Amino acid sequence: MTTTDAVVIGSGPNGLVAANLLVDAGWSVIVLEEQDHPGGAVWSDDSVASGFVHDTFSSFYPLAAGSPTIRGLGLEEHGLHWVQAPSVLGHSFGDGRWAVLHRDRAMTAAGLDEHAPGDGDAWLALCDTWDRVGDNVLRGLLSPFPPVRGGAGLARQILRPGGLELLREMVMPARSLTERLFRGEGARMLVAGNAGHADIGLESPGSGAMGLLLALLGQTVGFPVPRGGAGQLSAAMVRRLEASGGEVCLGERATGVRVDQGRAVAVQTASREIRVGRAVLADVSAPALYGGLVSWDLLPSRLRHRMERFEWDPSTVKVDWALDGPVPWEGPPAAAPGTVHLADSMDEMSLTGGEVSAGLVPGRPFLLVGQMGATDGTRVPAGKEALWAYTHVPQRVRGDAAAGRPGVRQVRGVWDQDDLDAMAERIEERIESRAPGFRDRITARRVLGPRELEALDRNLVGGAVNGGTAGLHQQLVFRPVAGSGRAETPVKGLYLASAAAHPGGGVHGACGANAARAALWHHKTRLPWRRT
Repeated sequence: MTTTDAVVIGSGPNGLVAANLLVDAGWSVIVLEEQDHPGGAVWSDDSVASGFVHDTFSSFYPLAAGSPTIRGLGLEEHGLHWVQAPSVLGHSFGDGRWAVLHRDRAMTAAGLDEHAPGDGDAWLALCDTWDRVGDNVLRGLLSPFPPVRGGAGLARQILRPGGLELLREMVMPARSLTERLFRGEGARMLVAGNAGHADIGLESPGSGAMGLLLALLGQTVGFPVPRGGAGQLSAAMVRRLEASGGEVCLGERATGVRVDQGRAVAVQTASREIRVGRAVLADVSAPALYGGLVSWDLLPSRLRHRMERFEWDPSTVKVDWALDGPVPWEGPPAAAPGTVHLADSMDEMSLTGGEVSAGLVPGRPFLLVGQMGATDGTRVPAGKEALWAYTHVPQRVRGDAAAGRPGVRQVRGVWDQDDLDAMAERIEERIESRAPGFRDRITARRVLGPRELEALDRNLVGGAVNGGTAGLHQQLVFRPVAGSGRAETPVKGLYLASAAAHPGGGVHGACGANAARAALWHHKTRLPWRRT
């Protein structure tokens, strides 16, 4: 029988962060991963076309670059190389105009002034406020909630001049926030497009937080990518872990957590039982842990009732293309953006979000696009492009908002090959409208729908990529259910370390870090001091 201090179930970024922090504290750690490679939703492959590296799931990592925990791991010493696109982000409008977020804030401001005089100064003022309090705001957002220690000191830092106003703006709806701060569509859509990464409506409280957070991180740390593919981020975390004595077991799925007298004492797989001396950290979805790895008869009945109200975020359809040249954008920015957002207006984004909430497949989907060749030339043959785009669709499809539109194939929501092809054509049509001749440059295509995404990563249930809705009703002390907010579970020695826990989705490692620190605190173990 194998014995270890801790077992981490799942090798996504949260699991790998947790495992690294535990080995730093001197614990023995085994990571179990059912796939044949580590990384969860941080992976890359070359299956679309020979010579092209595509990120299978996520691609750009501003939260990782801004995360104190991930910065503190020193992954550059283990082979990680961050690279940046010529510009961070571009929002493409239907009339050929662009709003561009540059690494240089003065260039960003100058471009926004072209959309509306005065918006450049408003942008610079926002950046100045972030310079003063941004690190503290980020630490507060990524720390356990409610904080056990240091809360008063953190509050004093955030309440410095400008900090309280920034926090107020972050809890506002993105529409109200951007209309308050800016006069023109350029600046407004840079923020609103970033808010569209989550499933919070632009008219709902909290959507401003996602929009501001990503936009300001983009302005300060950029939207970096690992050179060679997203999988290089996971590989660096694995190398660091193994160099410190940790073990990653691939192709080995955890089937259950054995509980004895209210404490997690072992993790079971198909071939063995691993006894744990201190803790089990589960980088799995909340429904996979509660009632799955731990049976309901070992959990409080109130938790089962609350989990019945757990809400997933919307599903996702992602398309990858190999192109024989750059995307032929209309009126392209001089400095190619790595990330591109496609929407005509904030009204259109609101309509699209409403369609998804109503169970309708969007007729004109809001697109998030990644130009990986423009960002990292090592991923493509010279002069080529590895492109992806994704959009959100309902978890339960009740209809198609494009029903009856001439020449548009209908999507039924069963997500078979016909549905995937129809959705890919709709996405390609949207890009073609901004980049005439785009379709002519496609040499290969891969479509990943809700079924494929879940098959590749069991945590992406129904194609949900954020571990549960980011709506305020399922955040903070309500994540994953009311009365939560921390990594501890009703079983002693068992911790929820996935995006289902606070603070939720995104590659920041905070969910894993919070779980690791909770386990160490309960065993009176301190992490060694590290500069971050």
